[in-house]
Amino acid sequence: MTKSTSLQPALSPVNGKPILLGFDGADMSSDSGLTLLREIERRNGLAGLLASCLEDLRDPSKVHHGLAEIIRFRIMTIAAGHEDGNDAGNLRHDPGFKLALERGPGTGAALCSQPTISRMENLADTRALIRMGHEMVRFYCQSFTRAPGRIVRDIDDTFDTVHGHQQLRLFNAYYDEYGFQPIAVFDGEGRLVGALLRPAYRPKGAESAARIRRPIRQIRRHWPGTEILLRADIHYCTPEVLDLCDRLGLRHVFGLARNSRLQDRVQALEASTADRYIRGKDCRAVRRFKTFSYAAGSWSKPRRVIARVEVGPMGRDTRYIVTNLEGGRGKHLYEKLYSARGQAENHIKAWKT
Repeated sequence: MTKSTSLQPALSPVNGKPILLGFDGADMSSDSGLTLLREIERRNGLAGLLASCLEDLRDPSKVHHGLAEIIRFRIMTIAAGHEDGNDAGNLRHDPGFKLALERGPGTGAALCSQPTISRMENLADTRALIRMGHEMVRFYCQSFTRAPGRIVRDIDDTFDTVHGHQQLRLFNAYYDEYGFQPIAVFDGEGRLVGALLRPAYRPKGAESAARIRRPIRQIRRHWPGTEILLRADIHYCTPEVLDLCDRLGLRHVFGLARNSRLQDRVQALEASTADRYIRGKDCRAVRRFKTFSYAAGSWSKPRRVIARVEVGPMGRDTRYIVTNLEGGRGKHLYEKLYSARGQAENHIKAWKT
């Protein structure tokens, strides 16, 4: 009788011994996927890159856990769903985690403790965080085999609730919770470009422009000929960000908050769209578009605005976007280009979980 043999992934040995995955061992682990994550981290060296941005002030003769190892352990615990650093107290003895950090599961020394992780996380000052941000951008650029012709960057912030007394937490009245309001940047393919932990309030125009400018300059150093398209919702459509896009030669598509002046420009279209829906033989919504030039009082110049008017069973819904893209129909730019940024919200949800 032929005996089936499962295909084993190629795993790097630990202490000269091969690693085999199976379901017939004496001790089982629900974290065996860490062995695959170990291979990825070994190949890209992310923990080492981040560790190089920190200054280790410890006495080298008394160090048992290097910064790269501590960061690697922290990455593994978060990836396995153990975000709380206190979990390290038990996980430092876990065979699966020890194996993922190049230690024998039964005979290897214990991994670092929770206080060691906390001290590492508090090593980073402002300069170290900026260096880490630069390394993350370089890490992102190196994930491409060649410079792309164009990249899309989706920027958004999200509220992250905290359940303890974390440093720099703030109370957000809208969410009625304490937390942070980190900014996350993904590209159009879902790759994480960078993230920034910040207080729990929406960034103002000057802050948004500064957060956008730094990584853009880093990307331009790697890819001077690549076109960059920036997408974001209405909170990032500020005079500072719009002018920054002009100065840096960035393409952009931003959501635009409605106001009475915009309402006046589409009033006739809304009326005719509602009439067309009423005269329709089915209940399907009617959607129409209008493109026009508009300048808010705080803007430095008029810009291209696209209005999307929709009338359906739920009533009327009018939304606006502003862009510096010269070509393309309004329908295509709204439905195919701007609306695609909604996928970034799914990336953020996955990132947070």
